[in-house]
Amino acid sequence: MTAYLRNRISGELASRLGLAPLDGHRPAAPALVLVAHGSRDPRALATVRELLDRVRELRPDLAVHLGHIELNAPLLTDTLAALPGESVLVPLLLSRGYHVKQDIPEMAAEARAHTYVAAPLGPHPLLVEALYERLTEAGWHAPRTESERRSSAVVLAAAGSRDPESAVGTRRIAALLAERVGVPVVPAYACAAKPTVPAAIRSLAARGRHRVAVASCFTAPGRFATECANAAPWIAAAPLGAHPAMARLLLHRYDQALATRMRTAA
Repeated sequence: MTAYLRNRISGELASRLGLAPLDGHRPAAPALVLVAHGSRDPRALATVRELLDRVRELRPDLAVHLGHIELNAPLLTDTLAALPGESVLVPLLLSRGYHVKQDIPEMAAEARAHTYVAAPLGPHPLLVEALYERLTEAGWHAPRTESERRSSAVVLAAAGSRDPESAVGTRRIAALLAERVGVPVVPAYACAAKPTVPAAIRSLAARGRHRVAVASCFTAPGRFATECANAAPWIAAAPLGAHPAMARLLLHRYDQALATRMRTAA
């Protein structure tokens, strides 16, 4: 989205909310609040903060904050309680599940904050770009022969959810990644859904596919990402982390949420 369009959306939104420009300047755009799940693994918080820094570098005029659903400070409710004005909550989550549908809206309501909730990060081509480049960094290369192609596959390791809509999103991410790598990509899960990553690997091996890479559909290091990587028979990609495409995707979801708000307010 161009700077002109961003400014126009911000200005029109402020106008509809009855906010007058101060000193001839347009009111500030709603803050972006990155909503992370939270983790006991200290690497996760460090990774999220690095990702926030990338977002700020891309959009230095935008107020960017962090809130967690659980386990880490600041909690989302505390972040929202300290913020004046409007904010857009961008989930650092990869598909629509319980956290996106229930936890985040409920925490926003508890804080009595004026917020819009953006879509989760997946499925989206920018997410696939990050997944593919993490695989490449781990040693993935396109099959060079027909024999190699027939023996190759990727397992897309995700957290898992009992929400069927979450599984639909993960399967769509897997399909997009398969188009990029040119071999089958099987979604598998760390918990709450099937198949598990080891089960998916065994199933592929039974079909003659032994050159299997594990793509880490996790936003940051943690127990699930580590367990899935340890199950890899060949290579395992690092979590998505602060990949540049992730920062661009967060801003894209923020812009989408603002544009949707403007359309519904028209």
